[in-house]
Order: sequence, then structure tokens, then C-alpha cells
Amino acid sequence: MISQQQSQRQQLKILPQQIQLLNLFFLNSLELQQRIKNELEENPFLDALEEKAPDEESKLTKDMEHDFHDWEESMYEDRPDYKSEYQNYFDTEVAPNSAIADVSTFKEDAKQQLRMRDLSREDTEAAEYIIDILSSQGLMDRPLEEVADDMSFHFKTIVETDKVTEALAIVQTLDPTGIGARDIKECLLLQLNKMNKSRPDVKCAIALLEHHYSDLMHRQFEKLHHTLKIDDEELRIVLNLIGSLKFYPVTEVAREDPKNTIIPDYIITNYGDNIQVNLYSSRSSSVFVNQSLHDQLASQVSNKDKTASQYIKSKLSSAQWFVNAVKQREDTMLRIMQCIVDWQHDYFIDGDIRLLKPMVLRNIAETSGYDISTISRITSNKYAETHFGLLYLKKMFSEGIADKKGEVISNKVIQSVIGDAISVEDKKHPYTDQQLVNLLSGKGYNIARRTVAKYREQMHIPIAQIRAVWA
Repeated sequence: MISQQQSQRQQLKILPQQIQLLNLFFLNSLELQQRIKNELEENPFLDALEEKAPDEESKLTKDMEHDFHDWEESMYEDRPDYKSEYQNYFDTEVAPNSAIADVSTFKEDAKQQLRMRDLSREDTEAAEYIIDILSSQGLMDRPLEEVADDMSFHFKTIVETDKVTEALAIVQTLDPTGIGARDIKECLLLQLNKMNKSRPDVKCAIALLEHHYSDLMHRQFEKLHHTLKIDDEELRIVLNLIGSLKFYPVTEVAREDPKNTIIPDYIITNYGDNIQVNLYSSRSSSVFVNQSLHDQLASQVSNKDKTASQYIKSKLSSAQWFVNAVKQREDTMLRIMQCIVDWQHDYFIDGDIRLLKPMVLRNIAETSGYDISTISRITSNKYAETHFGLLYLKKMFSEGIADKKGEVISNKVIQSVIGDAISVEDKKHPYTDQQLVNLLSGKGYNIARRTVAKYREQMHIPIAQIRAVWA
């Protein structure tokens, strides 16, 4: 029997061009530069203004200096220090075409090890992506679901979380031992698993970390004695072993200077209480459609040659879309960054982490009028150069927590206070979580001990007993 039914349902469909635009939003300055280069090679109707050679630019600069020499002297004769006041914003910039600093880093070493492995191209590319996003300490400090989402945009194909987990497992087999660990616990276990597991202390340390890490974090030593069936002396030996390990895969952070390895996407400049937001490099004005070439080719192609005519029409449409997309990307970036600066005005004025307000993607989405996915793409993988240093935009977003006065403050502020307290503690008698609670309370932050423990673990700082052994 034939029957007919009518149903109504909501379905979200994203057009291919919208996906391409989100991909473009995700790119940082260097990646956009490479994308533009690729488009120029593939599309004959897309053109760009040539950048001036260094010698031409130097000559132009000298001519300008000569032409405006008298004006400069008369304009600023009463302010001899005007250059030094603002010069720091330009002295530290990285040239748009400069390469990444030519130094051997742990990421380069890890990639070199990958090339020696018999891996498929897909596995190698995924593992290299993982290596690139590791922190300066060699940790994977981002949720794997978020990484899978970013990899999907990067590789222009759906990447499942399981694939990220497999790529991370490959990275964790490389040197230095512990690279790619998601936290201190995993970093310690990766090191212990490479030791002789027949040793009683190694075997006990692995069991402690795998099954009783929470008890260790909460100093449940009596429970550890009972469950592991060891006495005080044996527990001390196990803790000494754990304390002798590296808590971070990479400790020589100084080898990588962010200013030399990262090209910012924004330049944020302060003029008193006014904050100006600029793109580090704007390309929308230099990329354009070569209309004259299109008109010339279109006039030469016969109407009967449908293939050639369709090719020309397709390439012209693609070039027009790309030019508009680059312009839309830059307008969106500036608008979203301006909303962030307005939201965090006091923080950008002083650069004091204590002035950072709670801010989530939804806040900026509501302020700017863009959807949350756009905010996420624009703030991912991007940095801003400020008067207080290089700032990773994604780390500005944080949840809030109420203090004693009932005011909501950013959890980044709490983490900063905890980090400052631990940095000046007596290394042989470090602060326990309860002592940190008391210190925070004295500063006006009424935080529970479990919250302090959670933030400490998020900062990859071990408990007091292990820090004491590490000292």
C-alpha cells in the first residue's frame, strides 16, 4: 500500500563557499600569504601588486627623509623624545617576508625523527600538525576535540578525534621522552614506561600514577600505604623516583624566542587611554581581479567553444570571490579584535593580568554580531603584538569565578596569583593547596581547595610533596 507522509524538520546546511571562508578566517598571516601565492599561480585572472625590493624601498625611504627633513625638524623641535616614545612598536616587528628563526628546536628535531619512520603520508602530516601546536614545554595543552576541528579546517576534510589520538600516540614515541603528553601525569608515565618495568620502584610508581593519582594529589598517604601495600620508606623511594623525572618534556624554553618565531596578526598600540587596532599586514588592497586580461581572452573565445567559455567564467568568478573573501576576512578580523579590546580595555592599557575580565566566545559573538564559529576561527592560531609582549588571543578567553566581594573575576587571574605564589615559595618547603587557599583568601579571593588544585593541575604544576623532591 502506497502512503504519503509530510514532516517538518530543521536542518543546517553550510554552503561550500561558507566553508572556504571559514578556512580563510582560520589562517594566520604566514598561511594567508602562502594561500594568496597558491591562488595567484592557479588563477590567471587573479593578480597582486608586486612588493618593492629592499633596495628600492631603501631608496624611497631616503628620498622621503630628505623631502620631509625640514618639516620634521619644525614639527617636533619641542619634543626631542617623540621617537623613543613610540619607536618600540616598530623596532620589534618581524619583516613580513622573514623566515622563521633558523635555530634547532625540539619541534624541528621531532619532525626529523618522523621522516626517519616508515609512516604513510597521511600519518606523517597529522603527526607534524600535532608537533606544530605543542606548547613551548612540549605538552599537548589543547582538547583533542578542538584539535580535530582545527585539523578538519586545515586539511579540508573531516578529521575524527580518533585520528588525532593516533597521531598523538605517534608523537609520544619520539624524543624527548614525554613529548606530546597532555599533562604532567602522562609525561611522567611516558618516562616510566621506558624504564625497566621489572624494578619494584618503577612498577609501583606506574601503578601509583595510573590508578591512584587523585589520592596522591589529595595527599591521601595512608590510603596509598594500604592500596599499594608499601610502608613509609618504600613510598618515599617511589616519590623520590617520580621527583627525579622531568615534569615537562622540554625545559630549555629559552631556545625559542616567540618574538623571533611568531609573526603577529595584529599590532595593538596605546595612545594614552586610546587603543588602536591594526593588522600587521593588510593584503586586501594588493590583491585584485585582472579584468583587462579577462576581457581580452573573452573576446578571443568563440561562443561555440563552451568549454573555454565556461573555464573563463569559472576562473573569473573564483578570482572575484577570493578578492572579496580576503577583504571580508580583514574587516571581520578588525571588528572582532576591536570588540575584544573594548571588552578588555583596562587589561590592554596596563597589561596587568589581574585586570583581565571573564570573557567567552559568546560574549564577543553578541557584541560583534558574528556567530561563535566565526569568533573561534578568527581568534584561533593568531597573535597580537602589544606593548607588554606577544599575546595569544585564544588564551584570553576564560570563565569567571566570584570573589569575596561577589565580583566575578577571570580564572586566569586566579591562576596568575597561584603561579606567582609558587614561584617565590621555599622550594624545600613548598606551599600545599590549603596554604595556597589561605594566601588567596588574604588577597581577597575566596576559593575552595579543590578549585585551587584544579587550577594548579591546569597549569601543569605538581603537588607540594613532588615539588619538594624536585627542588
